Amino acid sequence: MGTLIISAILALVVLGFNSPVWWLAAAALLYLYARYVRAGQGSGPPGPPSTGGPSGRPVGGSGQSGGGSGGSARVDNTYRAYRQRRDQMAKWERRYRRERPWNNRK
Repeated sequence: MGTLIISAILALVVLGFNSPVWWLAAAALLYLYARYVRAGQGSGPPGPPSTGGPSGRPVGGSGQSGGGSGGSARVDNTYRAYRQRRDQMAKWERRYRRERPWNNRK
């Protein structure tokens, strides 16, 4: 996809020697390519800006001004979720190795 976009930009630049309007089109295409594709957003429009952690919430606490265990409860929940995902992945890997022993040979 990137090669196609770069080729189109180069073609528009070459056409721009006869008409500078093509240079504007090439600049617009280059801007869109740099903004959407190279920034990791894919081919769609950009989403809302990320505010921190993987859940989209700010990192570093529960947002409460007072003390308490609000932040540590969230950390415990995320660590618990991590452990569950890790254990599930290990279970799937063991099952895969058990069911397909011929794939494990090196």
